[in-house]
Formats: sequence, C-alpha cells, structure tokens
Amino acid sequence: MASILRSIVAGPRLRNPEAGLDLCYVTDNIIVTSGPSSTYPQRAYRNPTDALVKFLDEKHGEKWAIWEFRAEGTGYPDTEVYGRIKHYPWPDHHPPPFALIPNIMASMRNWLKDPDTKKDGAVVVVHCKAGKGRSGTVACSYLISEEQWSMDDALARFTARRMRAGFGAGVSIPSQLRWVGYVERWSKTGKMYVERLIEILELHVWGLRDGVKVAIEGFVDEGRTIKSFHVFKKHERLVVDGTAQNNSIFADLAGLNNTSGTTKARSETVATSKFDTKQSASLIDATQAPSPATPIDSSGHETGGGAVIFRPSTRIILPTSDICVDFERRNKATYGWTMVTAVAHVWFNAYFEGLGPEHNAKPSPNGIFEIEWDAMDGIKGSSRKGTRALDRLAVVWKALDEEKQPLPQIITEPAIGEPVPESRAADWRKGDIEHSSGGKDLGLRVESPGPTSTNMSRASSIKSSKSGLGHVTHEDDDAESVTGVKCHGSDQESHDPHHGAGP
Repeated sequence: MASILRSIVAGPRLRNPEAGLDLCYVTDNIIVTSGPSSTYPQRAYRNPTDALVKFLDEKHGEKWAIWEFRAEGTGYPDTEVYGRIKHYPWPDHHPPPFALIPNIMASMRNWLKDPDTKKDGAVVVVHCKAGKGRSGTVACSYLISEEQWSMDDALARFTARRMRAGFGAGVSIPSQLRWVGYVERWSKTGKMYVERLIEILELHVWGLRDGVKVAIEGFVDEGRTIKSFHVFKKHERLVVDGTAQNNSIFADLAGLNNTSGTTKARSETVATSKFDTKQSASLIDATQAPSPATPIDSSGHETGGGAVIFRPSTRIILPTSDICVDFERRNKATYGWTMVTAVAHVWFNAYFEGLGPEHNAKPSPNGIFEIEWDAMDGIKGSSRKGTRALDRLAVVWKALDEEKQPLPQIITEPAIGEPVPESRAADWRKGDIEHSSGGKDLGLRVESPGPTSTNMSRASSIKSSKSGLGHVTHEDDDAESVTGVKCHGSDQESHDPHHGAGP
C-alpha cells in the first residue's frame, strides 16, 4: 500500500527502479530526490528517510551528502543523515535569493572535486519538497556554472531524467527559469555578484482590470521568508486615459522625459535602450496600451482595462536586488465574502536586469523591467493564474546612491578548499505540513471589516463616457491587508521515535 501511495504522490516524476524511491540521477554524481520524511503519516507516501539513507549507504558508502532548500523545514533531523547535510532554504515555488547561488555552487563543487578530500565517486543529493522546481534550479545551475553546460542542455537533461515523458518540463516556473538564465550569464563573466539596496520608483501597468491588489515583496531572513514591503493604496495610483496616452502625457507624469541613459531590461532579452523626449512614450502610449473598451467582447471574454501609474507615497527600499511584484484580483461576493479570481507574481534581479555581468560587475544604477501577463508565475508553481488581471507590467527601479548604500557587498564564489558559508536551517519538524508553502489560491475569502479597507489599492478598469473624456474609476475596497511578513512555514509535528531521534 505504501509503495502505491508513493507512486501516486510522485505523479509525473520518474522513480528510480533500483531504489524504489522518488529520485533520479541527473548525472552520475548529482542525485535529485523529493523531500524524505521521518514523520507519520508522510513517510507512508513520501520517501522514508531511513530507506533513502540505506540506499545511499549501500550504493555510495560515505561519499554522499545532502543539499536541501526547504524554508518550510526538511521533515527530518540532521542526525538521521549523519549530519552530512548543507542547508540553503528558500520558499517553495520561488527562485532563490541570488546571493545564495555562489555558496551553493562552491559547496557542491568542493564536495565533488576538492582533491584534498580524496572522495572519488562522491555524489551530491539535492532535494526540496517535490524535487522539481527548487532542486532543478540548483542542479541545472551547477551543470552550467561548474560543468560548462549550456542552459538549454542542462534544462533538457533535468527534464529527461526527472520527468515522465509528456508531463512537461522539470523546471517550469518562469521566474526560476529566469534565474537559471542569470546563472548562465554570471558563470560566463567571472562569477561576480553585487548586492545593492533597490528602490522601486513606479509601476506602469497596461490593461489593468477591476479589483486588483498590487504589492512589492522581497526576501528577508537570509531568504527563508518573503516580506511584503508595500501594498499600493488608492491615492498612490494615477489613471491615464486614451487622450493622455496619445499626447505622451503619461510618460511626462512618469518623469521619463529626462532619463537619457536609463537601462531598459526586458524579461525576454538582455538589451540596453536609451530614453529621450521622443522615445519616452514607449513605456505607455496609444499603440501599446489598450484604449478604453467595453467590459465584454463578442466572444464573451473580458476586455480592456486601463493604463495606470502606481507611484508610492513613501519610499519602497528593498534590502537585496531580488524583487517581486505580486498581484491578486478580487470580486465582491455576497454575505461578506470576496472571490479571488486571479493570482500572479514575477521575480527579477536588478543586478542582472541592470546588465551587471556584461559591465564587469558595475550594473546600471537604474532600469525598467518589463513583462507580459502570460509570462508571469502562476498559482503555486503552475501556469494557472485565473482571470486576466492586466496585460503588461513595467517596473521602474533604481539603486540607492552610493553614499546611501552600505559597504558594497561584492559576492564571489569561494575557491576550492576555502570555507563556504551556510544558511541557518529551518525547523525540521515543520517540513511535512502540506500547506506549508504558503501559496495563494483562487476561491472565496472572508471579507474582514476594518478601517484599513478604504485605504487598500484596488486598481480599476476604466469605463468610458459617451464623450470619451472624464473616465470614471471604480474601487473594490476589499479589506484583507497583506502588509507585513508572510512566513512560509507551519505548525510543528511530532517525530516518530522509531525512525531517528530528534535534536
């Protein structure tokens, strides 16, 4: 029965026939596995920790070690794997804080290649929860940075070894794929990375529908936690009608007419563009932004939406170059309920979007990151986002002036034999709670009354009057606030004493 349950839970992931476990050999020395468990009932349908250890001992002796990435906790104590484990946790369904990448790569390389350790035939065992997104991001990054594989070849190898045929890509979340691309650029340009404080100046949104909540998020606590730094309020948005777009007033209001030399980094390519007065309307103009339209088209689908600038009333300063913009769309239901109809977010890194690798670790001091709705991350790592909340996003950002920055944090990959910093592990007891990823989903929510409800940003669609002027905005004042820290963790769970002692 247990083996049947494990096969069902493994789903599209290939199981190793020799081990009878949910794991694969990406190469001869890189093993990827789903997160093992030492607690019931999870060990009935996941890899039991003792079974995984037994297989590794029989196959590789003392030449194996584990790298884990679970901010929600591993599900087993370090003692059950002889303490041969490295912790670099970050939340599920998200890319890693890029500052972790050099240390993860160096520690794996040292275990596999350090001649002083004399570990011929050594293997690294990589796992997150499912052994797919986070694990695949790291496994592919290692092949690219330490084995000189191309990005395409590394991703293809991981998919071929980890996934059943016809069940999609191994690494499929757009932001994680963006990070793998960052790793390829980082590894080709001296493996230098500069961490900076980044300020979000404005968001420009095309086709914004009704009832959308917009937040800026980033990593804290060494990457274990995602914090919401700002949720935009009503008074922080400027709705621009079609007339303003035609006359380039929108770009004037955005302050772009005097930004010659600004780096414009699109999500799809690495490119540098300069903006002057004639080009400034390229952010939002009548040809790119949808003009006001009827809410429903002839096919029955919602259309249109407005062009909106979000300009914060207080400065939004993130502690790292990793930036997330989060969207949630809600419609009011009856009896105090609201319906979440769309959820999406996107991560980007200002060092790479500022062309830092290509400029000898001297990234642009400012830039614009652009992305289409269809290219954003969906719900809990899927492509599913619900109804369309917007058409396109541009994020205007800048690094703080040098005199306001702390000492420049230049991060390099430690050399072979050098000590490699490790992150603090999450509480292992929390690792097997199924809702521990903390991801948002669609569906009904209770609408909590409170004074903050009227201050929340609910960016709206634009409804045109007969004259085409004086467009009206409508506010959906959903009350739930998402300010503060969102911790990706959950309640404690008892440990089975028959399968290892707790710490």
